[in-house]
Amino acid sequence: MLDLIIVLTYFAAIMLLALSGRSQKDQSAEQYFLSSRNLRWPSIALSTIATNINGYQFLGMMGSAYLYGLAQASLEINAVQGILIAAFIFVPMYLRDRIITVTQFIKARLGKTVSLAYVISNIGLFATITLGSALFWGAYAADLVFADYLSILHEDRMVRISILIIGLGIFSAIYTYIGGLGAVVKTDILQFAILLVGGVVITFVIVSKLGGWGELYNKTPQLMHLHLPADHHQLPWIHMFGLFLLNINYWCANQTIMQRSIAAQSLREAQVGLMVGGLMKYVMAIIIVIPGIALYGILQEQGSPLTEPDLAFPFIVKEYLPIGVKGLILCALFASLMSTVDSTFNSLATLWSIDIYKEYINKEATEKQLINAGRKTILVTLFTGIAMGMVLLYIKFENPSEAFTHTLNALRYYVNCGVVVLICAAGFLIAPNRRIALIAFLSTVPLHILFIQFVPEMNYFVRAGLVIVIAFLMIYLFSMKAGWKSWKSLFVADNQTVRWLGFSLGLSLIILHIIFH
Repeated sequence: MLDLIIVLTYFAAIMLLALSGRSQKDQSAEQYFLSSRNLRWPSIALSTIATNINGYQFLGMMGSAYLYGLAQASLEINAVQGILIAAFIFVPMYLRDRIITVTQFIKARLGKTVSLAYVISNIGLFATITLGSALFWGAYAADLVFADYLSILHEDRMVRISILIIGLGIFSAIYTYIGGLGAVVKTDILQFAILLVGGVVITFVIVSKLGGWGELYNKTPQLMHLHLPADHHQLPWIHMFGLFLLNINYWCANQTIMQRSIAAQSLREAQVGLMVGGLMKYVMAIIIVIPGIALYGILQEQGSPLTEPDLAFPFIVKEYLPIGVKGLILCALFASLMSTVDSTFNSLATLWSIDIYKEYINKEATEKQLINAGRKTILVTLFTGIAMGMVLLYIKFENPSEAFTHTLNALRYYVNCGVVVLICAAGFLIAPNRRIALIAFLSTVPLHILFIQFVPEMNYFVRAGLVIVIAFLMIYLFSMKAGWKSWKSLFVADNQTVRWLGFSLGLSLIILHIIFH
């Protein structure tokens, strides 16, 4: 009962905090969607990483770490590559152009048709896979940990999880609808604090049960390698090639992530915020990956391994944490879910209002009409997100032994590869051929299908990397006369201190790869 009281208190605190950030009735679209471009670096760092961390990290990635070990941390720490590219190349361009959406940046450089294809694909992805997976993971985890308490909702497990998906979606939609980005950032800061505390508690509890940090190397040495063989079926070391390119999509062209940096008070605030966020990714790698490895060591010693890797997180919570602490951990899980869902709702509202409604439906839209269009988008995508959450629930129940995080990644990359191609062409080429850019963007899906058909054994990260390179070369070959922008002109730092911070962060990533090779 104490755990449930803690969880209910958390939900009440989130709603009160969101409502306290409600803006005045005559707020402008910039206030609603970008919090008046007034975000400082702590808000940017905390809100960006809170949005990035989802239930699938605690369940899916911890489950994958249980199977594959430290190599799973590659997906967390290598995010620093994308963060540095965003901070020093793309964010300076975004702030200079004073864009509201990344679509506006694409439109200025690649034309209206390409930008329309970009925004439609992003809205489709956010409204389905992004929202659906966040809601699914949160509800699925809650049921795994608190099935006894939640059985009052329904005896059937699938029905019970479905009810949770609906409830969590509605709750997140309400405060995003009311407060816009200001409410999202305020709640994200609290949510990040809770999920960080919860993650640290889990890490220290499970490592102590193993016998200490040194036992990770004594009892699970095979799992303490960041780089797995090139022929590994899921995480070969060569996956970092594709992951590097995909990080450009996530950290440089993803409206959900970029919206905080676009709303920054200045370039310095944006760059420092992103780099502090990069340091936080190292912490996230520890609290997400290490518990999975430690649990493997404990259960291997006991001779009772998990039958389903995604049970690693709930198993730790149920077996090793006392009453009261379990409630805190569940709050952390809900925090990771809602910080992603509310940010996605806000980004969907922004993309639809600015890039579709104002551009194609009502060119003379007032500030109030833009905000209302965004709010209607939140309501519509609430239903699409819930529907996709149900679909993913069915898929997961059909394949319980799979590390589901990789299944979802493979689905996302059908769209994400094309986005990487467009953002690189827009950012790095002087005068990219606009017609070929559209063809290249659309070609990424059939290229994916061809690779799957003829080289089915190819790792999906490697496949994504090859698709991106092939499609980008299509654009470059028709834009060779104009060529590349000067690399020196692309790199912009607000001041020398910021430049050295960026260099230090990049060097730290290289050192980690050497140490944990």
